[in-house]
Amino acid sequence: MLVNFNFNVPSTIVFGVDTVNQTGQYVRKLNGKRAFVITDPGVAKAGILEKVLRVLREDGIEAGYYDGVIPEPPENIVAEIVDKVKDGGYEVIIGLGGGSSMDTAKVVSVLVTNGGTIRDYLGIDKIPKPGLPKIMIPTTAGTGSEVTQVAIFTLVDEKVKKGVVSSYLLADVAIVDPALTYNLPPEITAATGMDALIHAIESYIARKANKFTEGLSLMAMELIARNIRTAVTDGSNTEARYNMSLGSLLAGIAFGNSSCAAVHALALALGGKFHIPHGVANTLMLPYVMEYNVVSRMEKFVKIVEALGEKVDGLSLRDAAFKAIDAMVNIARDIGVPTRLRDLNVPKEAIPEMAKAAINETRLLSQNPRVLTLKDIENIYNNAW
Repeated sequence: MLVNFNFNVPSTIVFGVDTVNQTGQYVRKLNGKRAFVITDPGVAKAGILEKVLRVLREDGIEAGYYDGVIPEPPENIVAEIVDKVKDGGYEVIIGLGGGSSMDTAKVVSVLVTNGGTIRDYLGIDKIPKPGLPKIMIPTTAGTGSEVTQVAIFTLVDEKVKKGVVSSYLLADVAIVDPALTYNLPPEITAATGMDALIHAIESYIARKANKFTEGLSLMAMELIARNIRTAVTDGSNTEARYNMSLGSLLAGIAFGNSSCAAVHALALALGGKFHIPHGVANTLMLPYVMEYNVVSRMEKFVKIVEALGEKVDGLSLRDAAFKAIDAMVNIARDIGVPTRLRDLNVPKEAIPEMAKAAINETRLLSQNPRVLTLKDIENIYNNAW
């Protein structure tokens, strides 16, 4: 297949243990003397915020911060932070934490320079000009938000999650320091690790997948599948943490350029209504969307099985391809992430409403390898229940 593609990544990606200590240097390279850090209470409590603030001050950077970001952030938080950044005359934005903190930071940077609210820019390429320079520092392995041009927010009144997509959301610098993940609790390690693994799988089978992204996706699958159980059960294993961070980074670059697909579309509708963490929502939907998709990309699903470390010798193409579903379910169960909607008390009666919300996620559904109707989506939710 001949595929034309663009490939977009942050101007600079810094990876490695203790690279967070270079944050101040990169603020200066962005011609900044005043930086504003956006993070959440958990990161602050863990001492990571104070570490970053200390690094900045040691490099002569004046630093302010907001540490009140909540999961799946609502619009009002963004507006509050924009006012703080404007009032303080900050020149560089730093997103520190998981996807919620980094997505918030990315959107704050463009609202400061473009004005308006999140709702003005929902959709694709609606932001007219660049934002403030920004540095993304993930503390999970994870969301991949540090290298993508997407930001997801909850519209509280509509009980849905929506995305802003723009090249102006790409970080100028992404600093990925595996040491920041060393103290993550097992349940967060598991949920964010599954999120990264699903990014790798969906980016590999997406319609926009290309030779660049396919290679990254497969490498990410291998790294994550071989290390996620260890990272969850023995969080002090620094090699597993390193490989999880690298796998998450590669998966983020891959899906940032080839997109995700139906798993994310159905998970957004589920998470928006029931406030289920993103990685968990993706895991809940994954096996059942894979079961729907597998017949459309059987050769690719065999490659997925092999990347996950499973043997396919002697199996037919179909049997080998379907083995990918069992492999992913086994990983989820081994690390304690649920794979049934009923396990999280999602009522079966909510399925029609969720399906109607999911069918509107055209940005994601258009990249699914197999076309979905409203009835197909309802069937997938029912299978997941």
